[in-house]
Formats: sequence, C-alpha cells, structure tokens
Amino acid sequence: MVEVLVEADAVLRAVAVALDPSVPEEHLRAVADWYSFDEPDFAGWLARLQQRLPGLYPAKVAFARDEADMRAKLGSADALVVEGFAVGTEELRHAKKLKIVQKFGGLAHNIDAAACFTAGVKIDVQKRRVNIAVAEQALALMLALAKRVPELAGVVTESALRAAGFDPRPFDRRYTGNSNFARITGLRTLSGATLGIVGMGEIGREIAARAAAFGMSILYYQRNRIARLDEAALKTRYAPLDQLMAQSDYITPALPLNDSTRGIIGKAELAHVKPGAMLVNVARGELVDHDALVEALQSGRLSGFALDVGYQEPATPSEPLLAMRKNVILMPHTAPAERQNNLDDLAEMCLKIWRGLTGASVL
Repeated sequence: MVEVLVEADAVLRAVAVALDPSVPEEHLRAVADWYSFDEPDFAGWLARLQQRLPGLYPAKVAFARDEADMRAKLGSADALVVEGFAVGTEELRHAKKLKIVQKFGGLAHNIDAAACFTAGVKIDVQKRRVNIAVAEQALALMLALAKRVPELAGVVTESALRAAGFDPRPFDRRYTGNSNFARITGLRTLSGATLGIVGMGEIGREIAARAAAFGMSILYYQRNRIARLDEAALKTRYAPLDQLMAQSDYITPALPLNDSTRGIIGKAELAHVKPGAMLVNVARGELVDHDALVEALQSGRLSGFALDVGYQEPATPSEPLLAMRKNVILMPHTAPAERQNNLDDLAEMCLKIWRGLTGASVL
C-alpha cells in the first residue's frame, strides 16, 4: 500500500480523509462537517475523487507534526506533502522510497530542487485557489473602505442622509451634474494610491497582482527580499517596514502567524503610519497589536480598518472595534470564500500525487 506523509496543517488533514480508508470516524466526521454547508454530499464527493485515483487510493496517510518528526517518518513514505517544512539533502537522506514531494502552494522555495533531482524525486506544486480568494477579499475590503460602503450602504433618503450628518441639497442641474448630491467627503480611489504589503509570499503576491491591475503603486517588506525579477514581474518595490508604513495609503499584512510575526505591526509601527492610511488584514488578527490598533483608530491616525480573521472567533460583545462601524469592517472569517475552493485544491493535489506515483499523463 502507498504511504503518504503529510505536514500536519489544519487544511491538509483532509488528505487522510481523501486517501486513507482507515481514518478514524471522528476525523472523517469533523472534515465532513467543515465542508458540509457548501458540499452536503461530502461522502459522494469523496467517492467520486477516489475512483479517479487507481493505484493511490487506498493509501496509508501519516502526519508529521514538525520537521524532525517528518525526517523520522520519511523512510517508509512514497509521497510527501508539505506546506512550510524544508525538504533538502538531509531530509532526502532519510527517504528510501520517496517518489514525489508535493508542495501545498505555488512557491516551492522550501524544497531543494537540485537535491530532489539528484535523488530522483519529482516535485509538483499546487497553486491554491483559496489564496486567490483571500487576495480578492483584501481588494474588496480596500474598495469598501475607500468608497465608505459600510457607512453609506442604504443611506439614500433625505432623512437618512441628514440623520447621518450629510447635506443632501440638489445642485443647479442647468449647469452641473448631480453626482454626490449628499456632498459626502473622504471618498477615495485605489488608482494612484500606494499599497504596502507586509509579507510577499503566495497571498502577498496574489494581492500585488490584483492591486497592480487597479493602478496602485506597491511596496513590500519581509525579512528576505525576493528576487529582483520577481519584483519587476509583480511591479513592486522593497521598503523597510517603517518606510512602508510612512508611505502607504493602504497597508495589508500577508504573513503566517508565529512567534516571529505576532504583533509585527504594533505601537511603534503604527506611530510611523501615514496619517489617514487604511489597514486591511486578511491574514491573522494577532499580526497587529490589538490595543495599538484601537488607539490608532481612535486618534484618527488610521482612518479605516478591515479584518477578516478576528482576535476571537466569534468576537465578544465588548470588542471595541465593534463600536467603530463607520470606518471599521469586521468579517466572520470568510476570505477563503466557498469551500469548493478547498475541495478543488484538495482534488487537484491528490491527482498530482497520483500522477507522480503512477506516471499517469492525464489528470
């Protein structure tokens, strides 16, 4: 039986459900529940996928909790699925049967291509639809803040406009048009604005590609500068974090949450922010220090904020950001969009593993 070793990422736990019939019932139920509201016939979906994987299904799936655990378990693995774990000469030394390393993502910078070639191990990547959906959410939230959509949606009658503090007096239509008849200030366009992306990984790159299409100038910061050719292709420029904060009209963190990134945007960083800038966070709430964020919004230094993944889920009624509805958008962790994105990612990745193991030429 084929053995597949998988990095123990929350989303990747579905690989065992797709490929290993011995998966515990509670694991199966939990994954089915996670998909249920968008795919109520998850069992049928699984069965259809499994029929497309002769020679791979049924398989034995094991999980590696860290890189040391991965190395300890590689000896019996035919296929390895990683998101962030490094795979190089040392790891491959432990791999006696390995035929393919499958990256859960489109950038294989954590996989040593030369070492895999020498060892006769194939590499494949999976450009994730979910990352595209998250990037779309980032742009949607920027647009919503720029156009004051949360505050203005449905506020169209004279009484509602006056109650909101606006002055809906008609213009002299003999000489002018009637756009913005309520005389609302503070409306913005993305075109010509500067976007600062903190973290130019897969989601950061998807955001950059879409922001460039809107005519935005793009700065980025991360610990390791990306290749100059990639900078040119993404139409982005590197800047130290304090400069990015000072020069950007919109700022978005696009980093994983770990000990080195928690609070990467804190009081000191927000003190550098361009007055009136807007912050859009579709990564993890804790990348931005909560108290410093509230203070920057209350002072007006930040003029808008949007968040997809909350500091607590669900949020508590005492969350101070809930009281700032005019210029703050809080979403219930919906950036990945419909679960079909995850299902399509999972199916395509399993088919690539199958192709790598069996030599099949058609997905």
